[in-house]
Amino acid sequence: MLAKLKCILILGTILLISSSFNIPSFQIALLKYNGGGDWYANPTSLPNLVKFANQNLGTNINEDIATVDVGSPEIFNYPFIHMTGHGNVIFSAQEQKNLRDYLMGGGFLYIDDNYGMDKFIRPEIKKLFPELTLVELPVTFPIYHQKYEFPKGLPKIHEHDALPAQGFGVIYEGRLILYYTYQCDLGDGWEDQAVHHDSEATRLKALQMGANLLQYVFTKN
Repeated sequence: MLAKLKCILILGTILLISSSFNIPSFQIALLKYNGGGDWYANPTSLPNLVKFANQNLGTNINEDIATVDVGSPEIFNYPFIHMTGHGNVIFSAQEQKNLRDYLMGGGFLYIDDNYGMDKFIRPEIKKLFPELTLVELPVTFPIYHQKYEFPKGLPKIHEHDALPAQGFGVIYEGRLILYYTYQCDLGDGWEDQAVHHDSEATRLKALQMGANLLQYVFTKN
């Protein structure tokens, strides 16, 4: 499975650079997890992000977003998976191993705390990688300097607790394998405008940051 995932990532990188293909290069997925949290939150966010990336980065990502269970072998079919929600998260021992193998084998997980997940997801990340540390990425990290420049780091989309937006990462063998955004609500900014009534300027910076994330994962990571 790990060899299969690495092949997918290599192919995805090659096709990402070229915009001449009509068949989608690859598909990304939303992570379905247990514990009671609303893993299905923000249903319009990923489709909107993919459309934005295809239009502005020249990517050819499948606009049909998949859903994959944490413990499923199907996770290895998707080079990029996204996780969000407001509540509890529980990974079983089998799910931990599956997700760990996926990430160490070349996969990437982007987690967005949709306000309320933080106290649950941090312990689960530690269980996934007890030997590694979730660290705050500096504003100089390449993820903030792709096609779109964010010299101050992660943009603030929604206000919670008067705290700054923060982006954290798990780095394995020099590669960012997990990116976690806190006090940001980046995924909310990807949603249809009618959902949160964000300004076009706010939605644009959220989509641009999301596009940076995809560009970094598939061309730099």
